[in-house]
Amino acid sequence: MTEANTSVPIYPDLHGKVALVTGGSRGIGAATCLALARCGARVAVNGRARAAVDDTVAAIRSMGGEALAAVADCSDLAAVERMRVAIEEDLGAPELVLAFAGGGSGRPAPLADITEEDWRSSLDNNLTSTFFTLKSFLPAMIARGSGSIVTMASAGGRVASGAPAGYGAAKAGVIMLTRHAANELGQHGIRVNCISPSAVLTERTAQRMPLEQQQRILTAFPLGRLGHPDDIASAALFLLSASASWITGITLDVAGGRVMT
Repeated sequence: MTEANTSVPIYPDLHGKVALVTGGSRGIGAATCLALARCGARVAVNGRARAAVDDTVAAIRSMGGEALAAVADCSDLAAVERMRVAIEEDLGAPELVLAFAGGGSGRPAPLADITEEDWRSSLDNNLTSTFFTLKSFLPAMIARGSGSIVTMASAGGRVASGAPAGYGAAKAGVIMLTRHAANELGQHGIRVNCISPSAVLTERTAQRMPLEQQQRILTAFPLGRLGHPDDIASAALFLLSASASWITGITLDVAGGRVMT
């Protein structure tokens, strides 16, 4: 379970706002949930695994924050709709939506060897889940005339790399979906931005990537280190806050200099 880092800045304007973080039970999502709670936001924590969601909710409550467990598969529109109703009944309609649900699907493979199952899984878990989240939670934001959304891409969607092709294609799709949404929703007072991390050392990543492998890839990062979940959480808070009130439609590469565009 990721612990709150007091180096993450606090944005007072987020206090009291309702936030939904999909994929909020582990890693980057959990760190962002904790960071939002430290700002005084009321956080709906989404994930597929009840135990992991409950751990993040318990961590928020132990800090004196308010949190709701929102277990759902975001690649299932009916499940997202049920989650939306439950959040609105308990906390109210979210003013802040962070569509972070996603993840890799399988190891890199030649295009001709990628299975239909792996391809569809990559798109469903990363791109379709983002679309369903926006589709479900946008009507209340439009009716209110305000809101801030942050989506989650990846360096794998910015440059051809060692990521599976389906994952890269899905994350590139998230970037373009973000731009379309920002262009459409600005008239309703809604900002939509995207974060694109590179190698972030979550608990899961650390298990898959031995220390010597971590050391080998550091040369790809001008800043000389891998990312931490709090690096991404800090960027997310900024994009959500009033400090970014004239920023929409961007993709912010929080990648230690690995991606420069």
